[in-house]
Amino acid sequence: MSESFRQILRALPDFGDGLPRFDPATANADPTVLFREWFDDALAEGLPQPHAFSLATATTDAAVSSRMLILKDIDEGEWQFASSRTSRKGRELTANPNAAMNFYWSALGRQVRVCGVVRELSAEASAADWDARPATDGSANPSWQLYALRPTEIEFWQASSDRHHVRHRYDF
Repeated sequence: MSESFRQILRALPDFGDGLPRFDPATANADPTVLFREWFDDALAEGLPQPHAFSLATATTDAAVSSRMLILKDIDEGEWQFASSRTSRKGRELTANPNAAMNFYWSALGRQVRVCGVVRELSAEASAADWDARPATDGSANPSWQLYALRPTEIEFWQASSDRHHVRHRYDF
């Protein structure tokens, strides 16, 4: 059974033709501007949930976990997302504020990886984010936390049908 599954996986197609081309020499010096350009391309392509990303966290003894979240904003270079402080990710961020975000738009053959240190934003900002949620019923949620990731590294990755994928990295 395992060999059969391996064969199925190996037979899946790689990236096809028609992917966008990316020349790092023409990339904006500000990675948030480049991210918005790629995000806008994902919107124009009609990709579902282009603001969804995988957030990887770790405990103090390096046990890692990952889950999908929604980007709330990019403000003054910090990438914002929210969750409950009492959730697994909230507890892990309290113990170890290092995290990584990964956005992936398969139809465009693009991903963006953002690594850095997370901090908690104010109680007021967290309450405002909670109140802005579509399913909010007007009640407070004191465990809701708006977080901001300050990047130490951002990498843009563009797939190519010839497998000569292009990477462009910003270090801070």
